Amino acid sequence: MPHGHADLGEPTPRSVFYDQGRFGRLFPTLPTFAADTPLLRDALSELGAKGGPMDAGDDLSDPITLITDPAKSVNNPDNPALTAGFTFLGQFLDHDMTFDPTSSLARQQDPESIRNFRIPALDLDSVYGGGPGASPHLYDSTIDGGRTTFLIEEIPGSAAVSVGNETRFDVPRNSQNTALIGDPRNDENVIVSQFHRALLGFHNRVLADVKSELGPGSTVGEIFSEAQRLVRWHYQWLVIHEFLVKTVGGGLVDDVLDNGPKHFKWRNNPYIPVEFSVASYRFGHSQVRPSYRANFGTSASDPTQQFFAFIFDPSAADPDDPADLRGGRRAPRRFLDWQTFFDFGDGRARHNKRIDTKLSTPLFDLMGQAPGEPTSLAIRNLLRNLTMEVPSGQRVAKAMKLPALAPADLADLQPFHLNERTPLWFYVLREAQVTADGEHLGAVGGRIVAEVIIGLIMGDTQSYLRQEPAWTPTYGTDESFTTVDLLKAADVVAALS
Repeated sequence: MPHGHADLGEPTPRSVFYDQGRFGRLFPTLPTFAADTPLLRDALSELGAKGGPMDAGDDLSDPITLITDPAKSVNNPDNPALTAGFTFLGQFLDHDMTFDPTSSLARQQDPESIRNFRIPALDLDSVYGGGPGASPHLYDSTIDGGRTTFLIEEIPGSAAVSVGNETRFDVPRNSQNTALIGDPRNDENVIVSQFHRALLGFHNRVLADVKSELGPGSTVGEIFSEAQRLVRWHYQWLVIHEFLVKTVGGGLVDDVLDNGPKHFKWRNNPYIPVEFSVASYRFGHSQVRPSYRANFGTSASDPTQQFFAFIFDPSAADPDDPADLRGGRRAPRRFLDWQTFFDFGDGRARHNKRIDTKLSTPLFDLMGQAPGEPTSLAIRNLLRNLTMEVPSGQRVAKAMKLPALAPADLADLQPFHLNERTPLWFYVLREAQVTADGEHLGAVGGRIVAEVIIGLIMGDTQSYLRQEPAWTPTYGTDESFTTVDLLKAADVVAALS
């Protein structure tokens, strides 16, 4: 059943058939949460506006005390269950699953007519690109003729501003500082860019081990393919057994692994449901801190020597080395010390924010938006739920036969007339806040996220779940594998003593 002239903007039916590479729906018979009217758009814009109900109202006078002074986090509390790095691991996963450069906030969109330019799988195509043959700019031409090893570049001057005078490294860049990586969105901020760099290093480590194990009789193509398989399988295992377990709970993960998805079904190949991509999976926006300690600078103990910065700061004027954590730059101090972001057992890790209906204030002043486009991330998400015709959280809960939030839990939305027909994105955030104290997703949001992510891996014929479901990692400890293990294997964790 073809989609006709969907790409020309003509409407297409709400079907249960999906072409590979399309967005689609988990619940195609459910209506949009509300009709698209100027009055509704005004209500959504008021709800998501800077200074509005969703703005945490952070004191942006000092990025350091936003982290060190608990009194400044009363309205935007930390999440004791998750460290700061999981926010950006989640962002990286999103970029690996989806890429939609075409949809608009100004008009309604049929998800089935929008092509996902990213293969809907957790296969690291955002890192590998088209491989050494099709994406040679990603690979080091001085090794094996550019057929095996990722290119990683030194950050000039980094040793002078690093504990122990250790040289730090970056993703490769061209003469205009544009990152040469498989997905340009992985250079949106320093944190996700440095995680991308860590995956490059992890591949190179695995490749060296594979080359040693297979010996001189193997071709460079065989060595690369085996290294890529191992990297992908470790990554998929980490996504399921660490990221998802911490995000939705181990019991739900085990249920989906053992019994398969209840609601995420597909024909031919998996697709990306809009209930996931523009609603449930955007829970991570609530986890973003207003500021972070990017690195320890020249001192593991003196905060004045460390690099603290807001995640985004439009007033940061230096074009080459702005005083925030935006990407697209290379400067001596623009590297990460991962001990802040994940728990290495040394007491240095910081937490992300709870999953709730408050977003950190810098997210209401996004940079780089087109003229006339809202700069509030909250407004953009709420309008996306409208233009992509996402059903209400209440209807989705009923369709999933899961408990819906009580009317009192959404009473603050009554002035916006959204308390009985709540946008799914807002509903998922409030559900986590009410039912899990913001530490992880609730029943509706958690099941959507777990089913889609595990379903994508199940739908990938080259994944470990399809090829060898009893496989266990070899680069961790006790047949486990965490983000800390990945970072250590990638040799991106500098000693701080």
